[in-house]
Amino acid sequence: MARDYYDALGVSRTASTEEIQRAYRKLARQYHPDVNHDPGAEERFKEVSEAYSVLSDPDTRRRYDRFGPDFRQIPEGYEDYVGAAGAGRRRPAGGSPFGGGRVRVDTDRGGFGAGGIDIDDLFSDFFGSRGASGPMSGADQEAELELTVEDAYRGGTRRITLSGAGEPTTFEVVIPAGVTEGQRIRIAGQGGQGSRGGASGDLYLVVRLAPHPRYRVTGRDISVDLPLAPWEGALGATVSVITPSGEAKVRVPAGSSTGRRLRLRGEGMPNPRGTPGDLYAEVKIMVPRQLTNRERELFEALRRDSTFDPRRGR
Repeated sequence: MARDYYDALGVSRTASTEEIQRAYRKLARQYHPDVNHDPGAEERFKEVSEAYSVLSDPDTRRRYDRFGPDFRQIPEGYEDYVGAAGAGRRRPAGGSPFGGGRVRVDTDRGGFGAGGIDIDDLFSDFFGSRGASGPMSGADQEAELELTVEDAYRGGTRRITLSGAGEPTTFEVVIPAGVTEGQRIRIAGQGGQGSRGGASGDLYLVVRLAPHPRYRVTGRDISVDLPLAPWEGALGATVSVITPSGEAKVRVPAGSSTGRRLRLRGEGMPNPRGTPGDLYAEVKIMVPRQLTNRERELFEALRRDSTFDPRRGR
């Protein structure tokens, strides 16, 4: 059994959304395969990413807290049948959501005790042992699709394989350019299988952007560090910055210190239905790790002659 998601992130079950986000960012930076080549780092990264994807969404977290590891097997809208000692409050159209299969859920909430609950038996108590006699549509399902920032920016076609209770299913997915964190891509007819001639449900791929060593994405805006030499920040310069679409030029105004954000309009994530995001190059003043004799002379002269006091800002 996979480790408890709260334990995977090192947070309590009462942790706030902000605490979960901070824990994920710390662990993602620590275990990302691009920066950590230790054995097991990639699996640990996948584990914390899975935990974050569940706990960062209030609805998914609520379902995980209620149903535990089997929460994905309980389709949306059926929570009302589990967790109250009385009869279900409503019955969604389409009959049983489980396509004739049998699902067991462990829960410590409601009036059914801490042991396994046989959902089919529970439904038969409510609706009769035979259930619906007509076609029953399959349930919609969700799966995560992790993309790099570059892949999300460009879009394209990706071949993916999903493993479920049956044989693995492989198919091609068209990814629109500019998809963002949390966006859902609908794949018609690839969800739960229907029964008695009912149509299959749909599969929704929920986009998750993998942590990137260079880019930070907020909505459609992208931020990237812009390293500058001290004289470039002081005197101004035109320098190159790497964006997901390639190299771009940015003009640095004179007197730019670390933390200044330079906006490149429209260089963020594309938006097929509207205005694209912006790219923000954040100034980061760098100094040489080792000085040549001439560089040391120049810096010594600057220290002797300059009246600038960075602690006073003038």
